[in-house]
Amino acid sequence: MSLRFLRYFSFLVTMSATSAIAEPITVETASGPMTVAERPESIVALDVAAIDTLTALGVAPSGVVTPLFVDYLDEATAGLPAVGSLFEPDFEAIAALNPDLIVVGGRSVAMADALSSIAPVADMTIGTDMIADGLSRLDAYAALTGTEDTAEDLRRAISDRLERARAMVADRGNVLILMTNGPKLSVFGRDSRFGWLHTALNWPQAVDDISESRHGEAVTFEYIAAADPDTLVVIDRGQAVGEGTENARATLDNNLIHDTGAWKSGSVIYLAPAETYIAAGGAQAIIRTLDDLIAALAESA
Repeated sequence: MSLRFLRYFSFLVTMSATSAIAEPITVETASGPMTVAERPESIVALDVAAIDTLTALGVAPSGVVTPLFVDYLDEATAGLPAVGSLFEPDFEAIAALNPDLIVVGGRSVAMADALSSIAPVADMTIGTDMIADGLSRLDAYAALTGTEDTAEDLRRAISDRLERARAMVADRGNVLILMTNGPKLSVFGRDSRFGWLHTALNWPQAVDDISESRHGEAVTFEYIAAADPDTLVVIDRGQAVGEGTENARATLDNNLIHDTGAWKSGSVIYLAPAETYIAAGGAQAIIRTLDDLIAALAESA
């Protein structure tokens, strides 16, 4: 075999590998399909759910927002460059990292156009169908980072928990989803950010005509008493964002709530606030939330 042939063969192998690496990748985003010219080596993540899923896939972002509000991400993000907050990205810090891709979500999506002058921007906002959107984002990150096998393991873990939770709520009657913010109360229905509890688990609503908005429908203790849910699922926003407000357990410790069927049967379930409110749609957040729900359902069975 001649030296010239070996050199030519080596050239062909190199060109083939380069071509494979540079092949365009198309993924689904909240704004529709997005194509990148090649696999991004450097990803700046300005969304907690994105950071959650990327680190679950074993991918360390090049830069992350702070604070994250979720302590289970502390170890995975330790030492990573900070690039501003959820609502106020640090443009200079991001540009200095020279990223191949910038990921934004619901709280940072308003900055997408401005950030596009630095690098391509992927809108990975989690919408009202948290489970479906979370799984879609998982698939997208896996395709972008070449971690499809890990993504399949995460998808299977989520599916198994959904199936178990669905079976556990099948004979529990209805549920009312309540968010507290200190003394303030809001309820959420099937088309809300927490509506997956109804749609993904086939769990009937205690009230059918809840008006839908991002912040829910403001209600009173009398409203909850009249709804008289079989189960009350509670998300404590004040605790999620560290506002130091009265916690949900203290807020709901009154005679009107005590008279509901949910309270009497021990079926008041408090979901982890940061995972449910801040990191919703992240693969780890979904798994942790479902684990919390399953444990609480088993305890109150």
